[in-house]
Amino acid sequence: MLDTSDRSEVREPIEIASRDEIAALQLPRLRATVRLAYDKVPHYRRAFEQAGVHPDDLRSFDDLRRFPFTCKDDLRANYPFGMFAVPREQVLRIHASSGTTGKPTVVGYTRADINTWAEVMARSIHAAGGRAGDIFHITHGYGLFTGGLGVHYGAEHLGCTVVPISGGQTPRQVQLITDFRPDLIIGTPSYMLAIADEFERQGLDPRASSLRVVMCGAEPWTVAMRHEIEARFDVNAYDLYGLSEIIGPGVACECAGSKDGLHIWEDHFFPEIIDPATGEPLPDGQPGELVLTTLTKQALPIIRYRTRDLTRLLPGTARTMRRIQKIAGRTDDMLIIRGVNVFPSQIEELLLKEPLLSPHYVLEVTRRDHLDALAVVVEARPGTGAPDEAARQTCAGRLAHAVKAYIGVNVRVRVAEAGEVERSVGKAKRIIDLRPPA
Repeated sequence: MLDTSDRSEVREPIEIASRDEIAALQLPRLRATVRLAYDKVPHYRRAFEQAGVHPDDLRSFDDLRRFPFTCKDDLRANYPFGMFAVPREQVLRIHASSGTTGKPTVVGYTRADINTWAEVMARSIHAAGGRAGDIFHITHGYGLFTGGLGVHYGAEHLGCTVVPISGGQTPRQVQLITDFRPDLIIGTPSYMLAIADEFERQGLDPRASSLRVVMCGAEPWTVAMRHEIEARFDVNAYDLYGLSEIIGPGVACECAGSKDGLHIWEDHFFPEIIDPATGEPLPDGQPGELVLTTLTKQALPIIRYRTRDLTRLLPGTARTMRRIQKIAGRTDDMLIIRGVNVFPSQIEELLLKEPLLSPHYVLEVTRRDHLDALAVVVEARPGTGAPDEAARQTCAGRLAHAVKAYIGVNVRVRVAEAGEVERSVGKAKRIIDLRPPA
């Protein structure tokens, strides 16, 4: 039962409003967003007409399932500004994806959108324990990527002192953490471990730093990875969720003290869970793919966006707004190895149970005689000494056995030297596909 007697830990009253109050706010916002998309975005007008629906058909939340999904390819097909619902002159800022797999997806923000983004991000930082006057060290990248600027604006809106170092320059990251003594830091989980490694390379103890809160986002991470980060830094680590197409970081966040899932800020984002194969909505509590609809965006209203993130919806705890379970993986990150579905997070959870192994790993996919094979390349953990070949083989055998037992696929495991797996300052690249082109 949610205890609302102490409102000092809640930034806004809506966070602990009743479900009826939240629904009464959501439905008119949802209907207005669908109408805006239909009236101002040619793509949505065509998509709705092809699906045989009209904004007037949206009378209840259940009616939303009749409306078509939006996917990343829709944004690419309307590159660069075809999805905007306002004149380009009213767009205050533009962000875009890297475009490594084709045209980038472009997102735009009006001044009101920027203010909304700053507020939901400030709400997220506050929920994780950040307060005005705290020093916030930001390692997320700045530029077209939404991570750095999104967190930056939210931290300043909350009243934090921001250190906008961005990604890379890992030795300097350690220097500034040591000299400036920040209270909070944000980065990808994999980069937080790279920073911990750099502390130790310099002969410093990351546990002795001033950090008390680590916020991690931009890539899926397991509970085992959380424990690793918390132990290495002696901090509380919280999950932050967002994606550029919806707004950026700040869509959902874990709350201090609970760490039991990420509360979605449902006054701005409407969540659904669907069966990724059929597209049919699933009830709360059932695992599936997260679908999000924006409720207050002006420049880029998004209707039923397929995030490809796998999770489930849960009732609220620290906030009355519903939670999503920690992201289990992505449908587009899933490997199918000889008929078995494999997610990197599953292997990460198993390898972190081995004391000899570190969280630095990649999965290599090869093909021989028309059959796919999977290899796990994982570094030995620093500080455990240089394991001899027999110890490496024993550890590799245990991990291969665990993967076969729990996931059902045969893998080859190689225990690499410390530092052999390439470090990333952004999202970690977990899969290396060495298969020949089809």
